[in-house]
Amino acid sequence: MKPIRYLLLILFISLMHFSTTAQDSVVDGIVAIVGGRIILKSDVEAQYLQYRAQGNITGSPVRVKCQILENILYQKLLYHQADVDSIIISDSQVGSEIDRRMRYFISQAGSPERLEEMYNKSLMEIKEEMSEIIREQMMVEQEQQKITENVSVTPAEVKAFFRKIPKDSIPEISAEVEIGIISRRPEIGEQQMQLAREQVEGFKERVQNGDDFATLAILYSEDPASAKQGGELGMFQRGDMRPKFEAAAFKLKPEEVSDIVETPDGFHLIQMIERRGDFFNVRHILVQPKVSPIELNNAKLFLDSIASKIQNKEVNFANAVLRYSDDPSRNNGGMLINQVSGNTRFEIEQVDPKIFFVIDKLKVGEISAPVKWEERGKEFFRIYYLKERSTPHYANLSDDYARIQQWKLDEKKMKEIEKWVDKKVDESFVQIMSPYIDCTFDRDWVTK
Repeated sequence: MKPIRYLLLILFISLMHFSTTAQDSVVDGIVAIVGGRIILKSDVEAQYLQYRAQGNITGSPVRVKCQILENILYQKLLYHQADVDSIIISDSQVGSEIDRRMRYFISQAGSPERLEEMYNKSLMEIKEEMSEIIREQMMVEQEQQKITENVSVTPAEVKAFFRKIPKDSIPEISAEVEIGIISRRPEIGEQQMQLAREQVEGFKERVQNGDDFATLAILYSEDPASAKQGGELGMFQRGDMRPKFEAAAFKLKPEEVSDIVETPDGFHLIQMIERRGDFFNVRHILVQPKVSPIELNNAKLFLDSIASKIQNKEVNFANAVLRYSDDPSRNNGGMLINQVSGNTRFEIEQVDPKIFFVIDKLKVGEISAPVKWEERGKEFFRIYYLKERSTPHYANLSDDYARIQQWKLDEKKMKEIEKWVDKKVDESFVQIMSPYIDCTFDRDWVTK
């Protein structure tokens, strides 16, 4: 197994581990210990079943499972050292990463409902199962960064690295685009806020008069993920939800209904189902204030005028972003970030179809007409800017220097991690048990 496989699996191991039910179908037991971290048979079996379902199995099942275990050994060794180094990942960091990945998973599935169907679990259940997996992975990534923080590459190293790639092995680079946006979110007027509040007050009155809370949630809640579950959100830990939402929820007794709770998501009515210490499960009905058609149209007209200014070169895109955009991307020059790669380049398949439909008609440097967008149930308008569009080609130093530089940097980082692992294996307690004691690993994990 090449070093790159170690790093890639260390980085992405467990990414879809939460989606399998393998742990419910195998006889469990400890198969290895690294430092104070145990590895269960189900950990290996779950990943094996996932790889098999994805068609990624090559070689005998025994050999593949040994490779999986070796990669988990790497993960646990790094995780153990992260603990030793007192690396701490906060609940808010975990929550933000879960939200980021959930957005990606939902975009790949097509909708929240489709994701739930794929894994036969609610979004809340998926999030719960991801939580500790992601905390561990983030600690591992922090430890990797600590190990490789002083690694760098020179231009000479980049050129030498590329020249050593055999001509028939130079990778083909897919067509990519870089996309910028300017958005305008119209203010929600007091009248619309009051209408939403009154609607929730009406639901509270109906519950007090005997109507079933879950039925009202199914019929009227504007949280589509929970509405079909009768408004049930699933078990959450303190710190996972909006502060005002949590504060109201923790005051409730089972079956008790809250007063109206206002959060950035809208107005909520909450009913407690169950509380266990710092964990709670509630139902809620959400009503989101709507933007008036007049304000929405004003936002469209505003962005239309900005697009005209950019096209007429009265202002460039970067300055227009700083002056007029209310999107968080304004801190990044208005450019969309690819959540997979972490940079601003998107392969065509990675672009949201609704966005691609717009930018596909643009030439490089052009700006689109205003396009309606919806986020967390709120409508607003965007204009899109096509900064770059590449054509498929074989990698070369002229067009792809930054990418090749990253490849070389990744290679050096991998070698640094390999050196670190060699040293740490000799210093750490590692025990491997049946049936994996006879595996042929790439490294002697148990010090003789």
